[in-house]
Amino acid sequence: MHLEGSCHCGAVTFSVEARAPVPYMHCYCSICRKTAGGGGYAVNLGADYRSLKVKGKENISTYRVRLDRTEFGKEEANGSRKKSSARRAFCKKCGSALWVHSPDWPELVHPFASAIDTPLPYPQDLAHIMLDSVPAWIEVPEGPRHARSPRYPGESLEAWHRRHGAYDG
Repeated sequence: MHLEGSCHCGAVTFSVEARAPVPYMHCYCSICRKTAGGGGYAVNLGADYRSLKVKGKENISTYRVRLDRTEFGKEEANGSRKKSSARRAFCKKCGSALWVHSPDWPELVHPFASAIDTPLPYPQDLAHIMLDSVPAWIEVPEGPRHARSPRYPGESLEAWHRRHGAYDG
């Protein structure tokens, strides 16, 4: 599915081909919550990095997370905290979160659903992940449409989309 996206102020626009375009997974980890959260979570989509086309690149900055929170605490041999390989792109003018890309998976980019301007498919069910990190002020929905996972789910973005007949590729 072809997706068009932008930041809030319009300084950055982008397009990408998404094989996993249904925004079904709500991540409540401190990284997603604090860097891109709306409602206390962030929603990532799965897309082909090679198809990413960006206008306004000069207005993009990236952030590499230090994995020093309890849910990701990874200490190096020298006692310092490990930095994530993933780069979170955001607009330096308005702060809008745009996408996440990691050199560990160079073919993938994960645009934030909140930055997408193209109408997205409605999810048949939802997955709420990293529930061990949910602060008390957030109410996580329950019920048959709401899968819940204390950490990462066992199913990948691609596998979920394939199971629901929504994988475009």
